[in-house]
Amino acid sequence: MLRFSTIPLVLLAAPALAQEVPEPAPIAQDEGEASEAPAPGSEILVVAERIRGQVDAPQAPIATFDETEIGALGASSLSDVLSRISPQTGSGRGRGGGMPVVLVNGQRITNFREMRNFPPESLRRVEVLPEEVALRYGFPANSRVVNLILKDKFSSRRIEAEYRLPTRGGFNSWELEASQMRIDGPSRFNVTASVEDGSPLFESERTALVSAGSLPTVAGDPDPREFRSLISDTRDLGLNASWTKGLGKDGTGGAISLNANATRSDSLSWSGLDVVRLANASGATALRALADPLERRGRVTSLQGGAGLNLFPGRWQLSATLDAGHTVSTTRIDRRADTSGLIAAALAGTLPISGQIPAVPSAGFDTARSESNNATALVTMIGRPMQLPAGEVAATFKAGYAFSVIDSADSRSTAGPVSLRRGDLSVGVNLGVPIASRRENSLAALGDLTLNFSAGYNHLSDFGSLTDWSAGLTWSPVEKLGFQASYLVNEAAPSLAQLGNPASLTFNVPIYDFARGETVLVTLTSGGNPALRKESQRDLKLGVNWEMPMRGSSLLIEYFRNRSENVSSGFPLLTPAIEAAFPGRAVRDSNGRLTAIDQRPVTLAEQTGSRLRWGINLAGTIGKAPPGGGGMAGMFGGGRGPGGPRGPGAGGGRGPGGGMMGAMFGGGGQGRWNLGIYHTAQFSSRVLVAPGGPSLDLLGGDALSGGGTPRHSVEFNLGAFHKGLGMFGQGTWTGPTTLKASGAPGTSDLRFGSLAKINLNLFADLGQFGLAKQAPFFKGTRISLRINNLLDARQKVTDASGTVPLGYQPDYLDPRGRVLELEFRKMF
Repeated sequence: MLRFSTIPLVLLAAPALAQEVPEPAPIAQDEGEASEAPAPGSEILVVAERIRGQVDAPQAPIATFDETEIGALGASSLSDVLSRISPQTGSGRGRGGGMPVVLVNGQRITNFREMRNFPPESLRRVEVLPEEVALRYGFPANSRVVNLILKDKFSSRRIEAEYRLPTRGGFNSWELEASQMRIDGPSRFNVTASVEDGSPLFESERTALVSAGSLPTVAGDPDPREFRSLISDTRDLGLNASWTKGLGKDGTGGAISLNANATRSDSLSWSGLDVVRLANASGATALRALADPLERRGRVTSLQGGAGLNLFPGRWQLSATLDAGHTVSTTRIDRRADTSGLIAAALAGTLPISGQIPAVPSAGFDTARSESNNATALVTMIGRPMQLPAGEVAATFKAGYAFSVIDSADSRSTAGPVSLRRGDLSVGVNLGVPIASRRENSLAALGDLTLNFSAGYNHLSDFGSLTDWSAGLTWSPVEKLGFQASYLVNEAAPSLAQLGNPASLTFNVPIYDFARGETVLVTLTSGGNPALRKESQRDLKLGVNWEMPMRGSSLLIEYFRNRSENVSSGFPLLTPAIEAAFPGRAVRDSNGRLTAIDQRPVTLAEQTGSRLRWGINLAGTIGKAPPGGGGMAGMFGGGRGPGGPRGPGAGGGRGPGGGMMGAMFGGGGQGRWNLGIYHTAQFSSRVLVAPGGPSLDLLGGDALSGGGTPRHSVEFNLGAFHKGLGMFGQGTWTGPTTLKASGAPGTSDLRFGSLAKINLNLFADLGQFGLAKQAPFFKGTRISLRINNLLDARQKVTDASGTVPLGYQPDYLDPRGRVLELEFRKMF
């Protein structure tokens, strides 16, 4: 049996230069900076100024993380930071579901890949803002916005090594990464190389059961479970680089940026053995297994690049971005052997059914290849063209063009090669109109009130025209309390793949048949459906955001209501209601046993839902502040040095006591803890399958996919760091669900139990325990122990008798279980 080599590669990172994207207008002072020293005995007035890089929007941040709180995350990169604050960045809107919109210093970037490998020590602050802010930067309001505010000066070289092993054994994986980056005022540069390797896991290494009659009946035949992989053998290589250069003095003229990324991913999985049931003339039978395993090999090679230009003509901010990608995916799938000769020989008596199986010629393999090319160009203009009594009108204009091509061929398909193309021309506008303002003393009794309007138009070359518009308001009656309301209307098109993928067949896929209450092997048809229609979406959001008296603490409450018509969807879970709504999609034999399903996409007539998502963010200190008022800064490089915020030891610079090492591995002083917990309560979730057809209650036992829709779910994160020791925990909990059966004799409802998953990360700075004095190598060194799925929790699925169906065994649903991960991280 072949698998990929696990010989670690030596990674080298080249020296680098780099930069920070400037604000349109420089901010005179940093946060907390005083204009002049107070006279002795005079009253001290503390004014919190905006810091360079903050987002200027009427919507207040949902959550903010300063350097100390970022350090308590125990993250290794900015990508890791976003993963660990997912409870705060997750959107309850119910659209999209991807990662948040990412800004850097309040500016658009071409793609998050140009920032994802930066170390978290390079951050000064992270702001999480509501979905409506995305409209101001030319994005749809489907995701929250994360603004990464970088330090003015920072440089580092970083090496990381990780090793992962499940507590139940069976497989392992390792990863090496080397990176060098530098931020120097309005310039930045980063290059990162990585390699990751993972070994396979087979059914025989877990306790999964198989159906009666599926194992060979002759001693000495190989066990197919030893050749069916639950986790593939994988190897991934990556190289990423980004460069940004400021224009004009100190970057006040704008910035230009370039980024590139290359990856290659190889995978190898096993689909078991060829099996054949032999029968002799007397009627005796034996199930035999052939020796050669069925393999599936895949390789995905991807090249991506981007360029960006930010300029500040007059009072406007011009942002132009170009992002392009080229991906080639090739998969080779072994064909099943032709065993008809063995069957004939056994029946003729020339081959004993329990004798040695002669060699069977290889049936060869099928090949599936896909090549995709895409490019997106977008230009946005952001400015304030008009002054009203309550303030300036904020305007955003955007225009762009996106082009994508997918060429695919599959030897298993009778359709031949398929080429799909789509061009998308888009324009849009967003206006923020201030109505009342305390600062401008205009209708000040109302507080701060801003109205927001947006409209957009897209023309798709293969589908036609789409429109969208939205309206909303943001109201802050007092300084730390804000209300939001928005209404969005949007038209959406099916994806290229949903419309035009070629039809293909996949054999012997285990499917649970709700109509008969059994798991059977069926043939699945996949592909595209050119009859899909334009989707219409209408969403309402109401929100409250309260900044509580405790420092760094806030409460967020949001209500969402969604309604969609003509929803393009993958073929739903084959329940009796779905089978009745889409006649001809399920094929049964003369005995009523399910044999095939056509799973090509369908159009659902209507889908509605409403939910409440609320959460709380808390933060506090650990220990006493050191003499001199160092406070939190003692943990991250000490307090401000002489000369104000830019003097030695300043939080944003690299003076003595601060800088890169102080950012994450500061000396004594106070520690920091933070907690975020969010709860989602689903009030309704219904689907009208077809006009006049069945209406599915997804909270009442019906389902479109998986295990149904839970009524309640919770997610949280908790971090703490003090005197070189840190802890970070992150978890989710989803409530139980029930899927209703057909009610026919022998069928049973399925109950999906609640599931709680917790990941724990313990980390230590070795340089703070006296080791750095004895061995300078340990300065800037961190070791971490991560425990993914701390409780080894896996969802339990049972029928009415308490029996777990074969297709829902825990080892199939989650073969990894609890995984230990040891990380060594060294920064120079």
